[in-house]
Amino acid sequence: MALKFPIFMDAQSTTPGDPRVVEAMIPYFTEKFGHAASRNHSFGWEAEAGVDRAREQLAKIIGARDPKEIVFTSGGTESINLAIKGVAEMYREKGNHIVTTVIEQRASLDVCKRLERHGYEVTYVPVRPDGLVELEAIQKAITDRTILISVMVANNEVGTIQDIAAIGRLAKEKGIIFHADGTQAVGKIPLNVETMGIDLLSCTAHLIYGPKGVGALYVRRKGPRVRIAPLIDGGGHERGMRSGTLPVPLIVGFGRAAEICGEVMAEESARLAKLRDRLQDMILSNVDEAFLNGHPERRLPHNLNISFAYVEGESVLMGLNKETALSSGSACTSSTLEPSYVIGALGASAELAHSSIRFSLHRFTTEEEVEHVGARTIEVVKRLREMSPLYELAKEGVDLKSIRWKAE
Repeated sequence: MALKFPIFMDAQSTTPGDPRVVEAMIPYFTEKFGHAASRNHSFGWEAEAGVDRAREQLAKIIGARDPKEIVFTSGGTESINLAIKGVAEMYREKGNHIVTTVIEQRASLDVCKRLERHGYEVTYVPVRPDGLVELEAIQKAITDRTILISVMVANNEVGTIQDIAAIGRLAKEKGIIFHADGTQAVGKIPLNVETMGIDLLSCTAHLIYGPKGVGALYVRRKGPRVRIAPLIDGGGHERGMRSGTLPVPLIVGFGRAAEICGEVMAEESARLAKLRDRLQDMILSNVDEAFLNGHPERRLPHNLNISFAYVEGESVLMGLNKETALSSGSACTSSTLEPSYVIGALGASAELAHSSIRFSLHRFTTEEEVEHVGARTIEVVKRLREMSPLYELAKEGVDLKSIRWKAE
């Protein structure tokens, strides 16, 4: 089959919509267009039924006991804001301390920075070179004023999967609310909020082949009952936690996307991991001074992040962007030219952080696409290396750190 360009390998920024999801949504744009809160006629009943079905589909994929624990939002960013700010405001009298990690996505880190400006204290726990956070480090960070632990399930750049169940057990022992950012993990790897001790779980539709503009926050109702202050007031929708007219077609699509993920997750993950490993082997066996970022095993099946010494990541992207869509970091930080703070947090130099490329595969990625992208990446990196005086000096055995580039 002939390749179709450009090839999309930036599936951790977003995913292509699954045609089955689109098909499920269409009737709610045209025929079943009612307001889900209109309880006095059939149009409203149909819309409400569609939303309720989506709650059930999403609750099932994350192991929630009650579909009513699902609160719909506008996306992952709002869900994270609602979780962290909602707990901070609701439990302010109990404490003002939050524990998180240095490699959370910007939606979490920026919320924490804002809260710090309003008198809250935040501890940013470091991670190991493979991206894993040590449970002991989280435990040491906890104080008698800690009200929330917030940790992402899987990192959006290097794909490292944290030991969420262990963190959940620690939170329960200490009586602290535990928020897990599941935006990159839901629908990709098995998750169970009950067995993992998760009190709040944020997720989004557009990363599981659903529509953009809709997300969800799981909010535990029992053992313990978690209360959060709303970000948006007016009307008391979503159990009073998120007012506003529900985007029924998007929610229906979210539910269908979650249902499909539940059906194909095991097979899909195995296939993508195999393709990912093929891409990794191609590149690392043909390019020297290339380094895998993140944990070699505990990572998302569709993620591959590699740093190429002596070349700029942006230069690699420019050499490939006419035929391949890739990323040099997360979509949340792609508007800046700063090196990846995630790669830097793993202990890499600024130069290696600047040279990282994220390959992220998806449901419709083919073996032919992987072979092509792997071959072209090797070509581009080698061509850039040929133009690099630093690479030439390094190959000659010169210690680049010993060079005086200008008179002092």
